[in-house]
Amino acid sequence: MTAVVSPSILTLWAVLDLIGVVLNGVIGGTIARQRGFDVVGFFFLAVFSALGGGMLRDVLIQEGAPVAITNPIYLPMAGVGALIAFVLDLHARWWTMFRVHADAIILGVWAVTGTSKALAFDLPVASAVFLGLITAVGGGMIRDVFAGNPPAVFGGQPLYAVPALVASAVLVVFDSYGLSGIGMVVAGLTGALMAIFAFWMGWVLPQNSTLSARKVWMRTRTLANPRRVRGSMAARARQTWNTYMKKK
Repeated sequence: MTAVVSPSILTLWAVLDLIGVVLNGVIGGTIARQRGFDVVGFFFLAVFSALGGGMLRDVLIQEGAPVAITNPIYLPMAGVGALIAFVLDLHARWWTMFRVHADAIILGVWAVTGTSKALAFDLPVASAVFLGLITAVGGGMIRDVFAGNPPAVFGGQPLYAVPALVASAVLVVFDSYGLSGIGMVVAGLTGALMAIFAFWMGWVLPQNSTLSARKVWMRTRTLANPRRVRGSMAARARQTWNTYMKKK
């Protein structure tokens, strides 16, 4: 990166990074529980979920072994997440609320981490943004494939990859002005808040079947009416919550 980052920000990021490893280890473990996997399945889904994105990033950068392998704390922390999910059947509402919001924060953190590392190796802007995206969502994609599911980021779910992409792009802009430290905070918050709003408002990317001219026109008419917009947002939030809770 082109500017010195405050040690306090780096410390905060390191702490959030480890929290994210444990959290995503738990998420991988809960999916293993839903699929009826044994302890081996719990561990592998936890590791893929928690460390897969960073490992993909480091392999693509090709500058030594992945940090998830060389740093002795990462694998044990992912294992702790797997153990928590193996021992506790987490499906209560408090867990759902915590997971959604905490995962959104970690999404922003990991997008910034991946982009920062790419910029540190003087990679092009597009590559830096892409590696930020891969760091944030790559582990979840690998986890979903090994669990026998299509990756959630491929559609039908509230925006997840897009907030990571936006966070990465925001950091690149700040870094270009030598404001890397501020950019890390702003970009991380941007990605997190966007992911949280996407969940509650039901924001999804359009699918091919939703791009007809008539549907676009009807959507435009709805957005032009403030009362309809408020009603639509409230209905989407209720529908998203109800659908999410049924899956759990």
